[in-house]
Amino acid sequence: MFNPRLTETLTDFPFARLNALLAPIAPPANLALINMSVGEPQGAMPAFARQIVADEVDGWNRYPPNQGLPELNAAICEWLTRRYRLPAGLLDPARHVHPTAGSKEGVYIISTVATPQLKDGVKPMVALPNPFYQAYLGGAVLSGAEPLLVNAPASNGFLPDYESLDEATWKRLTVVYLCSPANPQGAIASKDYLKALLRLCRKHDTVLAVDECYAEIYTGDAPPGALEAALEIDETGGVDPFRNLTVFHSLSKRSNAAGLRSGFVAGDPKLIAMILRWRTYGGPQIPFAVQKASAALWREETHPVATRDWYRRNFKVAEQILHNRFGYYTPGGGFFLWLDVGDGEEATRRLWREAHVKVLPGAYACRETDGINTAQRYIRVALVHDEKITREGLSRLAAVL
Repeated sequence: MFNPRLTETLTDFPFARLNALLAPIAPPANLALINMSVGEPQGAMPAFARQIVADEVDGWNRYPPNQGLPELNAAICEWLTRRYRLPAGLLDPARHVHPTAGSKEGVYIISTVATPQLKDGVKPMVALPNPFYQAYLGGAVLSGAEPLLVNAPASNGFLPDYESLDEATWKRLTVVYLCSPANPQGAIASKDYLKALLRLCRKHDTVLAVDECYAEIYTGDAPPGALEAALEIDETGGVDPFRNLTVFHSLSKRSNAAGLRSGFVAGDPKLIAMILRWRTYGGPQIPFAVQKASAALWREETHPVATRDWYRRNFKVAEQILHNRFGYYTPGGGFFLWLDVGDGEEATRRLWREAHVKVLPGAYACRETDGINTAQRYIRVALVHDEKITREGLSRLAAVL
């Protein structure tokens, strides 16, 4: 009755596992809950965007266009051009970008779009970093591909070593996922890393799918993007500079607008066209109000500065409290701490039992390879609250662990 890919390969979601882990444990009633397990921004979405949503009451009785409003697509192209210093006019709003219901929808879709039933006569594979965002695995499995989890350990700068894969594996790959800045470790792929990986993907007719949804949350220099890396290795004189490449962005982190469910995919026009076809048959249409608010958010550049400052203050608090413990480091991007506590599940139980602090065991964002879960020692801590709550949560963590 059920699709076995859902019942046999896609096991319980990490947060369902977390809730089951903590269910038998009674937290201390005298301490308020501090939930640091979910990467859900707690800041406010800018007031001007909220007002646009409120004002667009006349759009709720019409179906929005599947391809996105022209003003939104144009705003996305303008933002990409500014952010990654692309040549003016290079991006065509009708060919190079497509709005999605958050970056999650886009990274899920790309495997279905880019994965045939067979590649070189055998079952295809989709590669993803390990640990990983769960939508990558969902996309890989439900496309019919075999997921290949490539560990991203500290010894490799918390980035997957895709270059070490053998030729036979590369011939089977249809999609290679990368998250930069990475969730959960905050590692940033250099431009050289991106260029080398894109060359490999092009050599083997594989799609490089780069999740850049944390690209506006960084503690030092702005992370490089895959689109600008592609331009530096363009072999077509600008005719097809983004061949085999898609990137994904979202307003959930940049604009504290997770509930808006607004993002986009950009890159190879052939892939963008197939994503539009996919969404025309089954994807959700994004409401007019959301698209118009999104266009305004992509065009306004002061609120992301305030958002970055919010997270930088939290990392300063974290450094003050944890700087010499748990292998602490301030990540290059994102808003997570990736802490080596020896046993992530046990630490999670203790924090719940003794401090009423909720975190995510690192093993729940990772899968075993060769019988070993490389994230078993870690917990992921989301610094999404204001500075006061962050300080209290990390102080409780440090006292218990």
